[in-house]
Amino acid sequence: MSDTVAREQSSRVITVATLPFLLGGFLGPVGTMSVISIYPELRDTFDASTSAVNWSLSGYLLPMAALMLVSGTIGERYGRRRVTRITFIGYAIASVLCALAPNLGLFIAARVMQGVCNAFITPLLIAGLSEVIAPSRLGRAVGVYAGFQAAGGAMAPFISGLAAVVNWRLTYVVIGAVAVTLAFRPPSGEPRPAASAPPIRPLLTRRMSALWLAALSAAAGPIGLGVLIGVHLRDEFGVSSSTTGIVLLVAGLSTMALSPTWGRLIDVWGPRRAALVSALSVTVLTAPLGLIGNSWWLAAAWVVGSALVGFVPVNLQHLAAIAVPDNRGGALSSVLSFRFFGHAIGPVIWVPLLADSPGWAFGGAAALGLVTLGALLASTSARD
Repeated sequence: MSDTVAREQSSRVITVATLPFLLGGFLGPVGTMSVISIYPELRDTFDASTSAVNWSLSGYLLPMAALMLVSGTIGERYGRRRVTRITFIGYAIASVLCALAPNLGLFIAARVMQGVCNAFITPLLIAGLSEVIAPSRLGRAVGVYAGFQAAGGAMAPFISGLAAVVNWRLTYVVIGAVAVTLAFRPPSGEPRPAASAPPIRPLLTRRMSALWLAALSAAAGPIGLGVLIGVHLRDEFGVSSSTTGIVLLVAGLSTMALSPTWGRLIDVWGPRRAALVSALSVTVLTAPLGLIGNSWWLAAAWVVGSALVGFVPVNLQHLAAIAVPDNRGGALSSVLSFRFFGHAIGPVIWVPLLADSPGWAFGGAAALGLVTLGALLASTSARD
């Protein structure tokens, strides 16, 4: 089947052909955030401290972010279909090792393996999605994919917490089973050897550099504010962990609900206008969050604000998907790498400030949206 026919048949975003891509987008964040709600169980099982258990998250994120600099290009070079299938099988094996780990060291090692595999999932799945969706509907498709990602991240603590009622290890049995299933439905894309290999040079441009800066500043700033919200609700207002988790879950679901709408706006407005409106509105609307003095008002503001914040990553992923047509996976993975590095450094900057001055912490994080705004302006006007 030719690309033209495939695109013509993709008038709807959620189809039998695209559903495995979307479920893969859901699975990645579920695996990433699965440890958040089972820290107590991990501490008890492995007789470990909270700081030691925290490496089950950091050990996942750091290698994933580093490998994402090149994972998309590797996938394009050796074939999206082959690499994605290997990735999901590896993710399943790592998940089983998590479930069977007899000590914390082996559990963290299995989490590192999960993170390495996850570095390939989103860039290759979005690159594959862009090949089966008509260009006029690509924004909506990326929005729907981002919605599945948001749902996965929001539901992960609930899923693992529910499993922990019986045994926390069941979380990773389920994740592994889903990963094996998805290995049978990889995206198209054959190896590209020699002269047809995905080019590296188009990634080293002003446009891509601007997208990297936009992703880094957005993640360290406004789109990473969920961490500050959670800490602020618990420490400043004394909200329980379970209630805070529900607030973050509802916020994630609101992001999921509006992500397809943001994708449609990209298709209607065009990438430049959509990117600039998203960055500017998010900066303005998140800056006052630290000044809210009531926990319920803050929770309500974040449920609404989180949905609006979701417009920014949809734009970033859409711009990355169209920036380098000959190496879509490489462009997507490099942008995502900078995004995850931003998520890693944001809490280090803003959480210590939060205890002394919530207004400055939230305001400073929101102000990074102006850097994102300038970088998106540069990326959509650059001619390399």
